[in-house]
Amino acid sequence: MNEEKALLAIPAHNEERSIEGVVTTALATGLPVVVVDDGSDDETALIARNAGAVVLSLPVNLGVGGARRCAYRYAVTHGYGCIAECDADGQHPVTAIPDLIAKARSRDLAMLIGSRFTDGLEPTVEPSRLRRMAMRFLAHSASRAAGTRITDSTSGFRVIREPLLSALSEGLPAYYLGDTYEAIVSAGRSGYRIGETAITMTPRLHGASSASALDAGRFVIRASVTGLLHLHERLSTRP
Repeated sequence: MNEEKALLAIPAHNEERSIEGVVTTALATGLPVVVVDDGSDDETALIARNAGAVVLSLPVNLGVGGARRCAYRYAVTHGYGCIAECDADGQHPVTAIPDLIAKARSRDLAMLIGSRFTDGLEPTVEPSRLRRMAMRFLAHSASRAAGTRITDSTSGFRVIREPLLSALSEGLPAYYLGDTYEAIVSAGRSGYRIGETAITMTPRLHGASSASALDAGRFVIRASVTGLLHLHERLSTRP
């Protein structure tokens, strides 16, 4: 497997109004792009395919974790040693992905997270006060597991490299926060090197978050208990 071979993956569910622009911008980076259509009931898959992306269509909505794991398995099967991820809603700075990949390689990190909250960077998309409190708690827990400071443990803008990519292709949790926070905890406790870099997000142009405040609160409690009691997924350890 060639570690220098990188893939850009975009999980998408009912993002027909934004996916074309995200795919077009992603392809302009020079990286191959795969969109995982997570059981959408709109034209997300068709628009992404017409924009030039490889599209993997899931028959039912598995959630973003299931979509990401599908992308990881595609990457491993097709010989990619590095995968970059961004959301389909247009909030992530897609043009920064080549730099994100370069930083992950130069720092020899298994996972590099694009953080909205790194010191010195004023977030342009500010979560609610309750969400921010929950995110700070999860970030503290993730930092302990990773052995380094993590400020944005729920970020979906990141780079994952081998051998962590193969491990997560088999063991990434599919439920809410499992694919972000718990993936960090599992990777950190399995000995993989994790780091962050500052990014600037833009407001979502269309649609809304898939999780309500009540749902998010319930999932935060679940994730917290999972982390505290070490009930997270066990990953194959780094060779």
